[in-house]
Amino acid sequence: MVAGMPVLYSLYVYAPSKIAPVIFTAAFAISAAFDLWQCFRCKAFKLIGLHPLCAALFAAGFALREYGAQNHYIYSETNKSTLLTFILSQVFIYICPPLLELANYHVLGRLLHYVPYCSPLPPSKVLVVFGGLMAVVEALNSLGVSLSANSSASASKQSLGSNLTVSALTLQLLVILCFACLAGLFQRRCIKAGVHVKIVRNMLVTLYVSMTLILLRCIYRLVEHTGSTKINIADLASMKALSPLLRYEYFFYIFEAGLMLANSLLWNLWHPGRFLPRDVHIFLAQDGTEVAGAEESDRRPLIAKVANVISFGLLGVLAGKKKQPQRSQELNEYPAGIRS
Repeated sequence: MVAGMPVLYSLYVYAPSKIAPVIFTAAFAISAAFDLWQCFRCKAFKLIGLHPLCAALFAAGFALREYGAQNHYIYSETNKSTLLTFILSQVFIYICPPLLELANYHVLGRLLHYVPYCSPLPPSKVLVVFGGLMAVVEALNSLGVSLSANSSASASKQSLGSNLTVSALTLQLLVILCFACLAGLFQRRCIKAGVHVKIVRNMLVTLYVSMTLILLRCIYRLVEHTGSTKINIADLASMKALSPLLRYEYFFYIFEAGLMLANSLLWNLWHPGRFLPRDVHIFLAQDGTEVAGAEESDRRPLIAKVANVISFGLLGVLAGKKKQPQRSQELNEYPAGIRS
C-alpha cells in the first residue's frame, strides 16, 4: 500500500501498520510495570499514581490498535465491534496526555510544599486549581474524540467532535502557559532565596522537559484539526482531500505515540518518589536541612488570596513575603539534595 493512499471504508483512513502497535504496546506495558514497581518501593501512589495508569491505558489503546490492524479496520454496518474497537483505541490513547499534564501539576504542588517559602501560590491550591481546569479539558477531549472517531457519524457530529477537541487543546495550551509562569516564578524565587539543591533542580528540569513534550503533542493535535478533518470513508476523493496529518500514519507515531512514550520513560528515570520526601510535612529550610513541622496558615485578606490564585501567583505582590517554616524538634537526618 502506497503511503498516504486512503483505503475505502478504513476507519483509520489508511491501512494501519501491524508492527508499530506491537512495539508501543510492549514499550508502554514495560514503562507501566516499572512505574508500578517504583510506586510500591517509594510508596508514592498518591504522588505519581497517574503515570502507571496512563502507561497502562496507552498499552491497552495500542493493543486494540494492533487488533484493528489485523484486517479489522474496514467499517461494516453489520459488524459494530470493529467500530467499537477503533473508538476505544482512540479514546484510551487520547485521554492520557491531559491526565499526564495533571500529574505534572501534582508533582509541582508537591515541590512547592517542599520549599513553601518560595511558592507563588499556596501549595495546597495548585492541584485544586489546575485539577479543575484539567477536568474541563478531559471532559471536552473525551467527548470530542469519541464523536470525531466515529467515521460513520453524520458530518455535523464529526464537526462538533472536532470543535470540542480544538477547544480542549486550546484550553490545554493556555494551562501549560500558566504552568510555565508558575514554575518559572517558583524557580526565580528559589534562586533569590539561595535554594540550590539537587532535588529541586532535578524535579524542575524534569517537569520542564515533560511539559515541553506535552506542548509539542498539543500543537500537533491542534494543527491536525486546522485542515480538512471531515471523514467520509465511502468517498475516496474526499479522503484524499484530508489533511496529510490524517492520511500519513507516521505523523501519529512521531508526534503522538513517540512523544508520549518519551514522557513516560522520562518519569521512569526521574521518578519523583525517589527524590521528594514521602511525608508532605517535610520542608526544606533555607540552611539546606530538612525540617519536619506544620505548614503556616495563610493570614492574608481573602481578596489577596483570590487574586493570587486567579493570577497563578503573578500578583504575589499582594500576598507579601512568606515566612520560612519554623523548625520542629523532629529533624530529618538526610542532607538536602542527596536523597536517592
